[in-house]
Amino acid sequence: MPKIYLGPAGIPHSAKKRNTIEGIKTVHELGLNAMEVEFVQGVRMSESAAEEAGQVAKELGVRLSVHAPYFINLCSEEREKVEASKQRILDSADRAERMGADTIAIHIAFYGKMEPEECYQQVRAELGETVDKAREMGIKNVKFGVETMAKETALGTIDEVISLAKEVKGVIPYIDWAHTFARQGGKIDYGEIIDRVVKELGLHHINSHFESLVFKNGKYVDEHLPIDANAPPFEPLAREILKRDISISLICESPELERDALKMKKILEDLGYKF
Repeated sequence: MPKIYLGPAGIPHSAKKRNTIEGIKTVHELGLNAMEVEFVQGVRMSESAAEEAGQVAKELGVRLSVHAPYFINLCSEEREKVEASKQRILDSADRAERMGADTIAIHIAFYGKMEPEECYQQVRAELGETVDKAREMGIKNVKFGVETMAKETALGTIDEVISLAKEVKGVIPYIDWAHTFARQGGKIDYGEIIDRVVKELGLHHINSHFESLVFKNGKYVDEHLPIDANAPPFEPLAREILKRDISISLICESPELERDALKMKKILEDLGYKF
């Protein structure tokens, strides 16, 4: 039987206060069991606040992950931007470690003027250095999740993120199912991707995002919609998960956050899963 962790990307809309601890408590009250802490505009959480949030999450059985800031590009032509990107990854990893989060999701790079392979090699080197530095800092448990990306200008095909995970110890794919669906021209084989990351990487747990995307000018673009848009559909993913003995986090990045997370929960329960 799979073990499924399900919850919102960020503080639920229904939380009475807009802070991480209140968010974790609300997630628990809703009957969900995961939350991604959003550092997308910068790491503004103190070390002590991270430790306190982690204690609350542990007590309530809520699995945490972290989303690193958007302002990261390990293939920037400007060296100072690469170094600043590495520091943002380290700051995210430090807070993640303190709160007991398992993984950080990272939008790792844009190809820019580089060829994809050249950018890949640079990311591999810079990320390897960053992970080594994190371990020196005492960050022992956090995994560095390179997110699959919808934009063709960004490093983040499913092949690229699996390859990075093979080559850089401590790195895993952070699979955004909708991004991968868009990147593959509106097609996705959920089962194939799950089997690849389990078999090729030996992962015991898969970290992932789920939402629907806007269809514009003949293609799916990285603008998030509620899951009822079915782009991609959730139920086929739920069925593939339930066929396998895996552990997975499903973080809802729909604009409806917890409302859609609860819809996802109901779909899984209707298919026979017990949370």
